[in-house]
Parts: sequence; C-alpha cells; structure tokens
Amino acid sequence: MVSAVWESPVWGQRLSSVVPAKVTGDNKDFELTNMDLAMKLHYIKGVYFFQNEAVQGLSVHDLKEPMFLWLEFCFTASGRIRRSETGRPFIKCNDGGVRIVEANCDKTIDEWVATSNNNQSLDHLLAYNQVLGPDLGFSPLVFVQFTWFKCGGMSVGLSWAHILGDAFSASALINLWGQIMAGRVPSKPLQLLRPKKSESPITSIPGKPFSLKKVDPVGDSWLPANNRKMGTHSFHISAKKLHHMVSTICHPSQTDNITHFEILSAIIWQSLSKTREDSGPRIVTICANNSLIRENEMPSNGMTLSTVKADFSVSKGEIVELAKLIAEKRMPENGLIEEMLQGNEERSDFIVYGANLTFVDMEEADLYGLEVKGKKPVFVNYIINGVGDEGTVLILPSPEKEGGDGKIVTIILPEDRVEKLKNMLEKEWNIA
Repeated sequence: MVSAVWESPVWGQRLSSVVPAKVTGDNKDFELTNMDLAMKLHYIKGVYFFQNEAVQGLSVHDLKEPMFLWLEFCFTASGRIRRSETGRPFIKCNDGGVRIVEANCDKTIDEWVATSNNNQSLDHLLAYNQVLGPDLGFSPLVFVQFTWFKCGGMSVGLSWAHILGDAFSASALINLWGQIMAGRVPSKPLQLLRPKKSESPITSIPGKPFSLKKVDPVGDSWLPANNRKMGTHSFHISAKKLHHMVSTICHPSQTDNITHFEILSAIIWQSLSKTREDSGPRIVTICANNSLIRENEMPSNGMTLSTVKADFSVSKGEIVELAKLIAEKRMPENGLIEEMLQGNEERSDFIVYGANLTFVDMEEADLYGLEVKGKKPVFVNYIINGVGDEGTVLILPSPEKEGGDGKIVTIILPEDRVEKLKNMLEKEWNIA
C-alpha cells in the first residue's frame, strides 16, 4: 500500500528584502557577548494570527513600507555575521537588510488553529525555516513572513536568530514595527544596553554550567544535529481550567508564592518523568526574563538561565513540592556561562535549549502588543529551533479575548515522547 503524499497547505512563497531607509550602522563591528554566542545555534519563531477585519485592504507594500524606518532603529537586525582574526563571530552592521516572505494558505485561520491544537503544530510553516550559514556573510538574521489565508486573514511569522537577542527582545522589536506602521514613531533611538557581567556567585554551582551542552563542531552551518526527530505540539489551558488545577494542587496560602509557570512546569516535569519510568530528568533548566524593561532597547540576550535539581523521585513527588523547588531553588548560571566562554571554549559550539529539559517562562512577554490597523492578533505562538534531545517547553500568555489569564503551552520533544506526554497529560489532567 502506497502512503499518500503530504502536501503543505502553505504555498507560493516569494522572497524579497527590506533595508533601512538610510545608512544606520556605519559598517561598524557590533561585538557579541558570551551569552549571545551561547545561543548561536538556536532560532526563535513567533507567529501572529490576524482576522480579516485587521488586514482587509492592506497590501504587502503597506506592510513593508514601515520596515524601512523600523530597521533604522534596530540596525543590528540588518547586519550580517563575520568572524574576527581570532575566529570569534561579530555582527557587521552593513545594512544588509531583513528578508521578507510572502505566502498563501489553503486553510482558514480557525481551521489552522484547530488543526494545531489537535495534532502536531504546523506553525513552523508560517515562519521561514531559517539557518545561518554556510555563507554566514550572506545569511539574514531576521525573516518576516506574511501568509494570507483563504478566509482573508493573515499571519505574521517572525524568524529570528537567537544570537541577536532572546524572545522578549524579538517580541518587543516586532511590536515596534506595528507601532511605526500606526504612525507612533519613537522620538529617540533605541538604547544600546549591554548586559552587565552576572553578579550571581560563581561558587553557587561548582564546575561547569549544567544548562550548557557542548556539541560537535558545526563550522559555518549554525544548526546542531539531532539524534532523534523532534516534534512540536501546542495546547491551550483556559483560565477556568488553570484555576481549578491550581486550587487542586495548592493550599490557598501557597498560591501567592507560586506562579502558574511554576505549577505548569512542575506538572509537565512530573508527567514526562512518569512516561520515562522515573529515569529522568532530575535536572531541568529554567529560562526567565530578568525583569529589565525591554522597551526602547536594542535586542539582547538578557534572560536568566538557571538550573533546578530534584534529589527525590520526580514521578512520585508532590506537584506543589516540585513547583516550590522551581520557585525557590533555582541556581543562576549566566555567570558560569560567561566565565566558560571567556576561556578555551570560546570557539566551541553549544546548545542551551534541550541540553536539559528546558522551561521557558514567557508569561510576562507582551505577545499581544503587535497591532495592525488598531487590531490585536487573535492568537500568538512561539517556538524554538535547534532544540536538543531533552526538549523544551514554552509557557505563553493566552489570547487577550480571554483576559490573558489562560496559558498556551508549546512542547518541543522527540516525536515519540510528544505522544507519550500528550497521553499522560490527558489522562491525569485532562489537558493537551
């Protein structure tokens, strides 16, 4: 029996470029921090869905025109990777521009979101599959994809090289594009605030950082090789369902000290451990915002990386104890990473996401701050590319039509683990 050939619902891709309206970077060399280099094999993808009334009458020219001014404010996004004489990468601010992708989709937005919730997510088709290299000097750091659906709606897909900045920076910059499109142009340039060296005590975790994993050298093709085929699944937890879960797990006196992110991370950590018959993981990585204001700033990798270690059976422990462990026993590792990449490992290649099971806290990200013609997106999702075999879980705010109190959970794991985790979450929590 011959299996049916799968046909992508997204077709007709057309590529073009947008550069700043005037010379911005003066062809300067923009030095990358050690945290930037730690993220160089990872890519961020954000997809924003807008209904017909938000984009009706808009042309691609209308969407691209504000980008010329937008890129004046964020000149690093228009640059290209170069290497110094020592081999250390930096960004040449040469106004090379960002790449624009136009595409069409045979589904409606409602059909697309329903399909993604019931099966493995297809959102990666709506944000260009970006990899830096092998010609690093010609590889754009940013792609923006406009996909038109048969209902008249549109998605904006952002593909962002993580070496530029973290997901908070990426979402803040795409929000700035929307502001400029609406005529709200910043009165002054974005501030270039390079993260200070971490003040967390190096002695807090002896040895090398647990959140970083060395991989085989990739040369100038910046994407790590996976040992297993990875799958992506996203699901929605309503505010009502989330409230019920929290009240079931926590005593009322505990709810002020434990966040929804910590509760959901604990549930997924334990559920995954059960599917692995308690063979792990005992150490997880937490990636969280450092509470710095990101508006009016150039992109940076300013998120705090911490590790949490459980010295008890994760599959048999109490969810509330795991959540408290995540809340109270995080060991920051930014300082360790900075120290490690200052030494002999400067030219080595590493991964962060999926080195351990990695939980990314995007609860506070302003994902619904992007507006088109005064309308906010009806749904937003983010994923990470270049994830290692241990997997990554992103916890995002839900659509604002629900008050933003629910959550979107996006899981990136080896395909067989995705299915096992979905079954466990459905069985024990009636989610996924």
